[in-house]
Amino acid sequence: MSNLLDKTNVPTHHSHYFKSSTYTAPKSGPAIIITGAVHGNETCGTQAILRVMHEIETGQLQIKAGMVTFVPIANPLAYQRGERNGERNLNRKLIPTSEPAQFEDYVVNWLCPLLAQHDVLLDLHSFRSAGQPFVLIGPENNSGALEPFQYAEKEHALAIRLGVRRMVDGWLSTYADGVARRKAAATATTAAAPNHDPQFGIGTTEYMRSMGGYALTLECGQHSDASAPEVAYQAILNTLRHMEVLTGEAPQPAPKIEAIRMVEVVDKCHPDDSFSRPWCSFDALKKGDIIGSSHNGTPVLAAFDGYILFPSAQAEAGEEWFYLAKASSRSV
Repeated sequence: MSNLLDKTNVPTHHSHYFKSSTYTAPKSGPAIIITGAVHGNETCGTQAILRVMHEIETGQLQIKAGMVTFVPIANPLAYQRGERNGERNLNRKLIPTSEPAQFEDYVVNWLCPLLAQHDVLLDLHSFRSAGQPFVLIGPENNSGALEPFQYAEKEHALAIRLGVRRMVDGWLSTYADGVARRKAAATATTAAAPNHDPQFGIGTTEYMRSMGGYALTLECGQHSDASAPEVAYQAILNTLRHMEVLTGEAPQPAPKIEAIRMVEVVDKCHPDDSFSRPWCSFDALKKGDIIGSSHNGTPVLAAFDGYILFPSAQAEAGEEWFYLAKASSRSV
């Protein structure tokens, strides 16, 4: 892995390559894939994956059935730069293309066929502001057009065994609602914006579900949190033991899970729109709380009791500014 982990500044496509490592047991079983550094500044997954690979190869951990594939660095250009993106966000519109133009398009064309060869994905991330780890899960079972799915029970069973106590759903449906609103208000100059395309909301987990598998995104903590790699490491072990791929005692469900559903995305409409204070994901809101103000001084208010998610003070006009969420009635 020495070349992949080298962060020398060589900003050409040809200085990077894609690498995965697969461990296969003689006994048949499920096919698991675990990814890190989809965003290049989120390195806790990379550290945890390399640790697990080392322990497998030195005999400290034993694969007993099926197979597991590790991708420590999904986006080598972004990782080399120590930034979220190389040339664009890899975790948006993660769909193969016959006309790759940006570096991440080449990553997608390599990564998507690899994902499709597996049954289950665990994608390891971290986040900017302080907060506790959480897992993003997919929809409930449905046959709708947006994200049809049939493995909600299996996905849920894995989610509650990762070692975290907060679970969030509703990503793609909320994103699609935001797209519909943007398209309805689009002008000739804004209609071609990437976030006017519902496919822009498709990332690793959404693609995995579209290929007939199931998938979880684990947000392991703040980027710089020293405990985030340990959260990722334990989640890898718990996943592989729950799926009976790795020897060892099967993990027990968390005794209590907080379930939250994303319900609305609010866009930044003007460069001078501003927050009322520095918000962090999962900060509680009461109906009528002042979240921020528009450029003309009109207050931006919470429409209901709930939480703010993914607030971005650095968002550009026309981009997602923050998400609103509320306690979920989904069974846990």
